[in-house]
Amino acid sequence: MFGPLNVNPLKSKGAKTGTWRTLVRPHFLHKNCISCKLCLQICPEGCIYGKEKNTYSVDYNFCKGCGLCADICPKKDIEMVGEESKEEDK
Repeated sequence: MFGPLNVNPLKSKGAKTGTWRTLVRPHFLHKNCISCKLCLQICPEGCIYGKEKNTYSVDYNFCKGCGLCADICPKKDIEMVGEESKEEDK
């Protein structure tokens, strides 16, 4: 059985948990997104935002780099990249 996860990010919004991130972080390719919102629903920090296809992104101030979004993406439009890849921050 699979159902939506509703996460309340209010606790972490003040703590900027992105400093805890592992050595990798999600990179949204914005090529094959179908706006299924699975990434948004599974993120334990609730730091993924977007509304339409190929518009989803992540707030790195709160992302811990768990990789759940990349694992659940049915179109593989999210890849985990090393922290040294800072070009997608904006």
